[in-house]
Amino acid sequence: MKTLTKTIGVTLGLAVGLIGLFLALMRFSDGPLEVFSGGPFTTGELTAAPDDWSFLTDRDTVEFQTLQPARSRTVWLGVHDQRLFLVSGYMNTSYGGIWKQWPHYLDRDDRIILRIDGRLYEQRLQRVMEGPEVVPVLSEFARKYFGGADGDFTSDESIRSGDTWMYEVVDR
Repeated sequence: MKTLTKTIGVTLGLAVGLIGLFLALMRFSDGPLEVFSGGPFTTGELTAAPDDWSFLTDRDTVEFQTLQPARSRTVWLGVHDQRLFLVSGYMNTSYGGIWKQWPHYLDRDDRIILRIDGRLYEQRLQRVMEGPEVVPVLSEFARKYFGGADGDFTSDESIRSGDTWMYEVVDR
């Protein structure tokens, strides 16, 4: 029994150590790896932002980097009326508080860099808490990611309550 307990303890310790090492090394990578945050972008061509983001309408994800701290991540996106929006859900949950740090970074510095198809766009994220675009943007997210399901996600209540934080990508 003592040997089994020791083996399990060593195995768990090794697994936790390897996961920690992986996450630490990701801070030095050129961008994120799927759901794992990465380091600052080191590749890509600086490009002027388009006036029309509609070319991203059916794209599932986009990479972006905050500047302070210089970390990158992959997020879902929505396009409405040629404008680009990013949202962060689960903001009022305990796991959202751990998992969703990037919206809090924007309080210090709202500048971001988008990386799309090897092009870098220097932009800002401006929080949207009300307005005529809220419900259409949430409906677009529901269409893309939740099979068009209506319900709480397509109501502006999730924005008003702070469960979902919505940002528009705007010029610097």
